[in-house]
Amino acid sequence: MTKYSLLDSGNGKKLERFGPYTIQRPASQAVWKPSLDPKLWKKADGVFTRDKENQWKRPIEGDWTIDIANITFKLSPTDFGHIGVFPEHQQFWKWIQKQKCEGLNILNLFAYSGGATLAAAKAGATVCHLDASKGMVTWARENTKLNGLKKAPIRWITDDAQKFLKREERRGNRYDAIILDPPSFGRGSRGEVFKIEDDILVLLDQCRMVLSNTPKFILFSCHTPGFSPLVMRNLMNQMMQGFKGTIDQGEMVLEGEGYPLPSGTFARWCHD
Repeated sequence: MTKYSLLDSGNGKKLERFGPYTIQRPASQAVWKPSLDPKLWKKADGVFTRDKENQWKRPIEGDWTIDIANITFKLSPTDFGHIGVFPEHQQFWKWIQKQKCEGLNILNLFAYSGGATLAAAKAGATVCHLDASKGMVTWARENTKLNGLKKAPIRWITDDAQKFLKREERRGNRYDAIILDPPSFGRGSRGEVFKIEDDILVLLDQCRMVLSNTPKFILFSCHTPGFSPLVMRNLMNQMMQGFKGTIDQGEMVLEGEGYPLPSGTFARWCHD
């Protein structure tokens, strides 16, 4: 069994299956009652909690692989409760693989374990993958090998996103599409602080400056409370003023058994 599924949610938690393992983790949006018998929740292989501090009460040892949206990921528990994939992004990975990406130069910022990078590479794009964490870049490269894309035209960068964008603008490097999933709060490769409420306008302006004259799409997702779909649309609308295109926006949602679980928001601009 190598698939993902949302088994249940409620009482501020979610119960997910990642291949052979079931994992229970916090989900603040899940304010309703769970649907499954509590006994099934108690059988989870892995349990992560933030009750007093971030900790795995029931850790899973080692790593394993899973297939989501035609992409293979290596999974392993981290100290922050992550395991190497955000399954709510799978709608984007499916969408990217359906685009005509041959010949496109795509930038993936805050790229984590490389789901969007791999989707774009599978679709024939040249990709620049950037993350501030050296460990996550290494992890993404491992995923590239798992997907038979070791020779794909992917440029791997460990750096602060804003510093990188400044250099790319000066160098004259331009991109036909940009994918970004900025954190609410983060630190760059040299300790630079990123706070989305303070830095998002500058970041989006910098992204615009490295766009080609004929951009194809911008995919902007976010897990920050308060960044509603309308907020995301307004930001995207300002960023892409002067370019002819359409914008759609919405919630990222995990669907499976029980109630659909909201897991962030997105806005997407596409060339007409």
